[in-house]
Amino acid sequence: MTLGQMLPATPAVEDLALLLPQLAEIGPSRRGLLLAPLLAMLPLGLASRPAAAIDPAQTQVTLPDRFQWKPFAGAPPHSLDTATLHGALDQPGPYIAVVRWYPGYMSAPHTYVTDRLCFVLSGTWWVNSGETFEPNATVPVPAGGFVRRVAHTPHYDGVKKGEPSVTVIGIFGQAPVDMKLMDPSKPIWRAV
Repeated sequence: MTLGQMLPATPAVEDLALLLPQLAEIGPSRRGLLLAPLLAMLPLGLASRPAAAIDPAQTQVTLPDRFQWKPFAGAPPHSLDTATLHGALDQPGPYIAVVRWYPGYMSAPHTYVTDRLCFVLSGTWWVNSGETFEPNATVPVPAGGFVRRVAHTPHYDGVKKGEPSVTVIGIFGQAPVDMKLMDPSKPIWRAV
């Protein structure tokens, strides 16, 4: 059985079947050696089928332009937006949220009752641990970096003024999210 006989009958495959005898004549020339790998992959592209629609009962996709961003409650305008992609922050169970943090704002030292697993998706996130707010002591976590916020440990974070863009962070954890400020007499969001 020839390659032309094994491929499904389509106009492109029929054209390829006509070319196969001519390609066999290329032989061990320099041109033939360069073209052989490319031509070997050609039938794979011709035989592939267009992707079928995704069954939303099996796979759910939310593209970034469909995220429902909301300003974080109590935060200054254009400082912090969130979009919850899975679960709920106030109901028991796992959640996934995306945070869009604007340059020039940081959180005050605070804790959570559960661990939070964070991936920096874009930009640079500045983080530190401790009860004392020291923005100049924060360390940068660039896009692709991972941060685990351990339950019941004080920390603070944000995006320093002068960063070129908004920082986007993906956060995974167990809800309900119960944040406690180390010093409730001071604001949670601080301009830096």
